[in-house]
This record gives sequence, structure tokens and C-alpha cells, in this order.
Amino acid sequence: MKIKQHSILDLNNKSLESHQERFDFLSNSLVKKEVNIDNIISKVKDFQVAIPSWALGAGGTRFGRFSYYGEPSNLEQKIQDVGILHALTQTAGAISLHIPWDIPEDYKAIKELANSLDIKFDAVNSNTFQDQKNAKESYKYGSLSNTNEAVRQQAIQHNIDVINIGNQLGSKSLTVWLADGSCFPGQNNFQTALQNTENSLKEIYKGLPNDWSMLIEYKPYEPNFYSTVIQDWGTSFMLANACGEKAYSLVDLGHHLPNSNIEQIVSILMSKGKLGGFHFNDSKYGDDDLTVGSIKPYALFLIFNELVYGMQNNPQNPDLAWMIDASHNIKDPLEDLIQSLEAIQEAYAKALLIDQDLLKAAQLDNDVVKCQEILQDAYRTDVRPLLEKARLENGGALNPINAYRSLDIRNQLITERGKNTVATGL
Repeated sequence: MKIKQHSILDLNNKSLESHQERFDFLSNSLVKKEVNIDNIISKVKDFQVAIPSWALGAGGTRFGRFSYYGEPSNLEQKIQDVGILHALTQTAGAISLHIPWDIPEDYKAIKELANSLDIKFDAVNSNTFQDQKNAKESYKYGSLSNTNEAVRQQAIQHNIDVINIGNQLGSKSLTVWLADGSCFPGQNNFQTALQNTENSLKEIYKGLPNDWSMLIEYKPYEPNFYSTVIQDWGTSFMLANACGEKAYSLVDLGHHLPNSNIEQIVSILMSKGKLGGFHFNDSKYGDDDLTVGSIKPYALFLIFNELVYGMQNNPQNPDLAWMIDASHNIKDPLEDLIQSLEAIQEAYAKALLIDQDLLKAAQLDNDVVKCQEILQDAYRTDVRPLLEKARLENGGALNPINAYRSLDIRNQLITERGKNTVATGL
């Protein structure tokens, strides 16, 4: 299905007066602080977050998965779902494919469909954490780090195949996440596993087109619980440097031990020009993959403060690839993604409110109280009217969740697809 523009306009007209009242109140307040409101709205309008193809169906855990009615059962339907999100929010203008879950059968038709919905293809993701049907070798004991050269070569070739698939779609980056590690002491030689991984990544790197980048993800634990080969940002950074200038670290919010200072990690990587991508989610205990901003919204804001500073002051760092990487175990996946997109935009807009020059001056004076006040003044500002204005000017919905429900989109999807469809992926 495709949302008709007049349906969004009709809903917006019903709330336009109240929106304008809220916007005027906020605008008057910010003008007195000499905030450039138009600049913030412009940046929010341009900010696009990729939706992963695997997030459009119901999520699950290693204990079970509860299907959600009307799930997309093929790539075409997944792209259509991203089109719904983008029509409502105007900030979901890209899709990130996971291979081999979502290999196009007709590249031309897939590209035409995406183009009709104003959707681009973001990073393509390889999968060496599962054994695929008819695969000659098994990844049970690792992929790029495996002691068996035949297994490593199979994993290398898979990543090169993924690059070729992405290249046909117009993607410009490859994301590599490894489940490689060990469950018990003595199972692996740490140095051998890391060296094998480095050598394998270098082989994949050779297959990158000139205008591509490789994003190396890290994770401290799971599915292995004694050691992970690429367990932290330092290891990812080291491997990226070993591969070359087109290789970067990718930060996933959930891929950190509890209470890690993620904003500091982000800042350091950007200062070195090696932060390539960002995966948004939230967590209470570990890699929970919860709705963005649902648990630690202030931490998300602090991260965006460093991101905004880095984007303004670290020209050596490339434009970042933004993506949501969450799991919706009991929510409507599209509603959950709308909530995440809103939380991301909100944190970004609040970070844009910070007067970085004023903050820098307070830091140089060691005025700790003033530093905190500057940050918290921005954080406590209700920026939702700014987000509404950005969506309104882009043709999106003032309130995407309300629009989604008012237009009865989930039931329309169920009518089109049936109740028992299951999305490909985890």
C-alpha cells in the first residue's frame, strides 16, 4: 500500500491550529535566546535514518518469537513499509538490506519501487553468524576468524558477494558484524583469532569499489559468552586502521557493557576520523534492542551532543550512516519504528540547541555548574513543535503515530497480506 498525500494533509489540517500555537510559544522563547530556529528546522528536515529490512517484522528472542499480523513477507513489501514510515515521518528515506535474507530477484523493479517511494539503499549487511542452506562450510566455530581456511574463504566470498549485490542497488557501504568468539576458556587462541579476522577483513576490503566504505561493528558478548573477537571500539578501530582509509568503526548503542560512556567513544572516533556509522536502539541490561529513547533518553542526548560537535569540528570524519537496529517483540513494528525516529530527531534537535561556543568557554573556565546548566537547559526544552514544523514543511504528518492509527494502516496491511505472513530474517 501507499499513503496518499491528501490523507496526510487532511489529518494535518485538523491539528494545524494547535501546532501553530505550540510552535509560536517555543519560537518566541528560542528567539530571545538568539537561537537560529530556521537552521535547526533545516537540519532536522535533512536528517535521514535508514530502516533495516529485518526490523519490519516482529522481533523475537532466543526463546521465541510472536508473529505480528500483516508482516511483510518479501523485499517488495518491506520497501513498501519503509515507504509508509517515510511518508509519515519524512525522515526514513533509506533501507538497509541484510543478505541473504533480502536478495532482490529483479534489481530493476526493486530500484524502481524504492525510487517511487523516495527510498535509497543504505549499507548492505553480510551474514556469517548463521549457516545458510546448501553452504559447504559451517560457521559453528567462527567465520572470518575460523581456524579452517576453507571456512574463512567462504565467509570472505560471501562478503564480496554482498558488495556486488549492494553495488547493483546503489549502496555505498558494507557493514560487517561477526558473532565470532568463544564460549569457554581455552577454546580459542585470542591472537590467532584476531589475526585471522584482520587478514580476512583485508581481503574483503580489496573488493570494495573506490567510492565505498566498510563499517566494522563490535559487540562485547552474545552469542558467545566468554570472548568475542571484535569486542569493543578499540579493536574495531584497530582493524579499521589495518584495513585502510575506507574502513571505519560502527557504533551500536546496545553493543556496550552497562554504563559504558558511549558519548566519549563517539567523540574519540570522530576526532580520529574513524566513525563511519551509528545503530540506534536502547537497553536496560545489555543488548536489549529496545525502542530508541525509551530507557535512557538523556544518554542519547549526550551522545548527540558529541555527534553534533564532531559534525561541526571534525571534517576529517565522513558523513555518518544512521540506522535503527531494534527489535519489537510485542509492539507493532511500524509504530515502534515511528517512536524511534521521533526520539532520534528529538535528541538531535535538542543537541542543536546547545551553544557550543558558550559551552567551550565554560569548559575553559572550569565552570562545571555552567556546563551542566547549558546542557540541561537544552535537554529540558520541548522541541516537538520544531519536529512537527520540519515534517509539515517536508509533507509528513504532524503526529505520525496518530496518523498511522487514524488511517488504520495495520488493518489495511492485514487485508492485503493476510494474518499469517512472516517476515524473512531472525
